[in-house]
Amino acid sequence: MLHASLTVDPAFRVADVSPRTFGSFVEHMGRCVYTGIYEPGHPQADEDGLRRDVLDLVRELGVTTVRYPGGNFVSGFRWEDSVGPVADRPTRLDLAWHSTETNAFGLHEFHRWAQKAGVEPMMAVNLGTRGVAEALDLLEYCNHPGGTAWSDQRIKNGAPDPFGIRMWCLGNEMDGPWQTGHKTAAEYGRIAAETGRAMRMVDPTLELIACGSSSSSMPTFGAWEATVLEEAYEQVDYISCHAYYEELDGDLGSFLASGVDMDHFVESVVSTADHVRAKLRQKKRINLSFDEWNVWYNTRFEAQDKPTDWAVAPRVIEDEYNVADAVVVGGLLISLLRHSDRVTAACLAQLVNVIAPIRSEPGGPSWRQTTFHPFAQAARHARGTVLRVEPVAPVYDTKRFGEVSVVDAVATHLAGADGADELTVFAVNRHQSEDVELAIDLRAFPGYTPVEHSVLNDTDVRATNTQDNPGRVRPREAGTGFVTDGRLTVSLPPVSWNVIRLRHAG
Repeated sequence: MLHASLTVDPAFRVADVSPRTFGSFVEHMGRCVYTGIYEPGHPQADEDGLRRDVLDLVRELGVTTVRYPGGNFVSGFRWEDSVGPVADRPTRLDLAWHSTETNAFGLHEFHRWAQKAGVEPMMAVNLGTRGVAEALDLLEYCNHPGGTAWSDQRIKNGAPDPFGIRMWCLGNEMDGPWQTGHKTAAEYGRIAAETGRAMRMVDPTLELIACGSSSSSMPTFGAWEATVLEEAYEQVDYISCHAYYEELDGDLGSFLASGVDMDHFVESVVSTADHVRAKLRQKKRINLSFDEWNVWYNTRFEAQDKPTDWAVAPRVIEDEYNVADAVVVGGLLISLLRHSDRVTAACLAQLVNVIAPIRSEPGGPSWRQTTFHPFAQAARHARGTVLRVEPVAPVYDTKRFGEVSVVDAVATHLAGADGADELTVFAVNRHQSEDVELAIDLRAFPGYTPVEHSVLNDTDVRATNTQDNPGRVRPREAGTGFVTDGRLTVSLPPVSWNVIRLRHAG
């Protein structure tokens, strides 16, 4: 058994937990929308064709915000196609995913779904094939009370009240050559600035997100952010980050340490944004919207034959997640929480079927993938203030990141109004074969006692949840450990995600 320790202290405050950290992403891609969240005729469909079983899982997952309608899809999206009587909506080719978009599910359907799911919408505008005028039209349609052409059209289409969308993404991954309407950093920075300026003329309280790099491995990474922000700093509140991780060539050790790369990504973008702030002599700070992140086996996707037809809602990147994937997702959540002072919005991509924590079958059941559980637990228990902890632990060698700590962790503290305070430690053990005895120094939190130690692991790190066995991998209760001389000692199994909860009775 290995040994590690960490100290939890209210003085190690990072920031308040941002509820928007627990966002997700719905794109018109594969079966995320059609037979995912929306399937008229399904036994569980409601009066709007929305799957009740999936809605229940979305609520259980704890999602707070949802980015829509893309993703790569948005760079060819004509939003006007998605409103009005469904029978009159045109069918279009979607170039991003080589599929056919029926537009049966559009802005109104998404608004109703978001209300039922209890999530805040984050709307993306098309700056690939469209521009300032179309973004303004969409904003007027969604948010203006009435008395104008587009707002009156919304009312006519059955929504008398404005949608009231506050967060707007100014395009998607415009640094990527795969993007319809791909632009250079200078080109994109200019149109983002002009679009943002015009949208703020309508409503200066909007929160606007500029496109950052599609990954930290992009050849333009860093330079892209600097150029875009020099053009658009005054007009935006966030710059986006996108990152996906996968196990490559059997290198499980590096994969389990994916959070090291996310930490580097965040800290690099923060440094760049703050450099531009100083250069432009700006007062406000730009925050980060990590609005696409997940485990995605992209090398498998790239190796597959691409579709030659134009199918409606084809099966696309429906990755089946295992225990190791779930532990990595937990580690990435730790990284996001650790940077809550600057990462104040994030979206797990995507929500249903497409690299998603929730799976569903047409006409059939829905179930939780392994990655569902760390997200749901963090969304439920990460409340109050984020506290940085510095684990002292053994290290192991990785091919990609050099020496990496076996244990990674973060804590949150919620001071209850009735004195019933809660302290939660989120921790991963990255070691593939050894338990870790973790000693948590609680002397700064006298009177706190452990109430739960939840563990997600399995003797088989490749174990998955399937339609036939949807509950194979799930959190289980471990021993709550014991407190001696102000230290709580718990055991972290190999390749595991751990949630340790403590409470002060007041």
